[in-house]
Amino acid sequence: MMNIILLTLFVFVINIPFGYWRANVRKFSLQFLLAIHLPVLFIFTFRILSASGFELNTLFLTVPAFFLGQLAGSKIYSSRKIRDVEPLTSCLVMDLVRVKNNYAK
Repeated sequence: MMNIILLTLFVFVINIPFGYWRANVRKFSLQFLLAIHLPVLFIFTFRILSASGFELNTLFLTVPAFFLGQLAGSKIYSSRKIRDVEPLTSCLVMDLVRVKNNYAK
């Protein structure tokens, strides 16, 4: 049971930066498709390494976590864009590092 909870949490968290990236690119472009499909490789690898397997009951938690992570990332991007927060790029991690560096000055 703990592996399924960790897997679900991992799926949600790993999709947040990809949802952030997806929100800043043209719909159905190569970057858009990569932002949706690249996390699947990480999730696949984590499933193998954590021995969670590919049982049907794990899909009931991981699939919603995938979409909720993508949605959360896009909402973060949208809220930052509405508030005119600088810097604003396609990379959530770099934006957060730059914000941290700006506050450190």
